[in-house]
Amino acid sequence: MTSSLDLVVDDQVAIAKPLAKQLAREVARMIRAAALTDGYAAYEASLRLTDDATIHALNRDYRAKDKPTDVLAFAQREGPGGPLHPELLGDVVISVDTARTQAKRGLHAELLHLASHGLCHLLGYDHRDDEEERVMNLRAAALRREARRSGRVRAA
Repeated sequence: MTSSLDLVVDDQVAIAKPLAKQLAREVARMIRAAALTDGYAAYEASLRLTDDATIHALNRDYRAKDKPTDVLAFAQREGPGGPLHPELLGDVVISVDTARTQAKRGLHAELLHLASHGLCHLLGYDHRDDEEERVMNLRAAALRREARRSGRVRAA
């Protein structure tokens, strides 16, 4: 069994196909690296690239925050079937609109950063205080390093 990623790009999102393909490859590497670190044969997750209007509605409906955001994570492990299927991580949703606005090192780098942040939330990390944020940021950085590396995926 290998880790898998389902990438969904909403129709209204304009993103170059090579960028989406590269992002999918790198996020899949992060998922595999996380599974190896956590002692699982594989993890499954989805990544949805959407716009500000859609993420605004999701943020309002699921987090009671009536504004767009950059990334949301919906952890399957927190749901009723989570304990039965710990290899099913959940869904990460990224607003490409917000990512473009925030991007200081280019859209690709920002999308990879947001994907690693969302993936960490799916893995159970949070940033409610400085120490949690430090630990989460270290894991996200390790995952991004593994995403960019070539060769066989290693634990990260």
